[in-house]
Amino acid sequence: MKVLVTGGLGFIGSHTVVELQNEGFEVVVIDDLSNSSIDVLKGIEKITGKMPVFEQIDLREKKAVQDFFLKHSNVTGVIHFAASKAVGESVENPLLYYENNIGSLVYLLQGLQQKSEASFIFSSSCTVYGQAEKMPITEDAPVQTAMSPYGNTKQIGEEIITDTAKVTNISAILLRYFNPVGAHESAEIGELPLGVPQNLVPFITQTGVGLRQELSVFGNDYPTPDGTAVRDYIHVVDLAKAHVIALQRLLNKKNLAKVETFNLGTGKGSSVLEVIHSFEKVSDKKLPYKMMPRREGDITEAYANTDKANNVLGWKAELSLDEAMASAWKWEQKVRSK
Repeated sequence: MKVLVTGGLGFIGSHTVVELQNEGFEVVVIDDLSNSSIDVLKGIEKITGKMPVFEQIDLREKKAVQDFFLKHSNVTGVIHFAASKAVGESVENPLLYYENNIGSLVYLLQGLQQKSEASFIFSSSCTVYGQAEKMPITEDAPVQTAMSPYGNTKQIGEEIITDTAKVTNISAILLRYFNPVGAHESAEIGELPLGVPQNLVPFITQTGVGLRQELSVFGNDYPTPDGTAVRDYIHVVDLAKAHVIALQRLLNKKNLAKVETFNLGTGKGSSVLEVIHSFEKVSDKKLPYKMMPRREGDITEAYANTDKANNVLGWKAELSLDEAMASAWKWEQKVRSK
């Protein structure tokens, strides 16, 4: 079975490629290398013993996407990660996000709708819930007005997929995940943001290794136990495994609807300070940090109700926050030792 993974050299994409190859899938990766490194291919090969097929394509180029589907006509499953994903940057440059995140999705679906049958797994986000009215967040929680252009592209993307599935042979699963962290236990692949990290954990590990002077904690006046924002931090390996299970569900015709939605999280919220303390525990290092004002677009808390993913999809997060932080720290140290 040949599967296309877009953004397959990125953080979540690369870990999913590993899990797919470990399950015997033949994987083709598309990545434009705008926020990833070609070296990730070597890491994937070291872990799995197999190099995936790689195509460097900008998915905003319609002709390139059409040519890909002509060349790889036996691709029947797509896991779509490729997207710009920084909330703050999307507020500053919304058109970049709409072009990259919406245009590429449309071109992929146009390629897939030519097939007699196709399975599509969409990398969505808990940002579609905005600041949900109650915790934990279920899949039935209302989709709120997006708090950033990034969040809006995920909402629009889900709507495009749902509309398309109604009138084509595409079946889809929308995976709304919470906050992916950690790295593969081998430290062969992990999160490697280009430039200043937009996510908390790589900023923590880069500060721990001395690359950043100190960590900024945005907001200490939230109505949470310690005043800092609360998120559901899920180990990236657990998250990657969920994508494989979701794809197998579609391929084995176990889905109960043309489009299904699942939250992927641990079901537990952790505050920014709790994440910092977890890092300090596993690294045995004191982390320098300072309190800063809240950032525009940030919400107070978000953590998942995982009942549907556990009981219907048949998946459960297994790894702890401490295990995620330890693997992220191991990865960071390896990257900086090169």
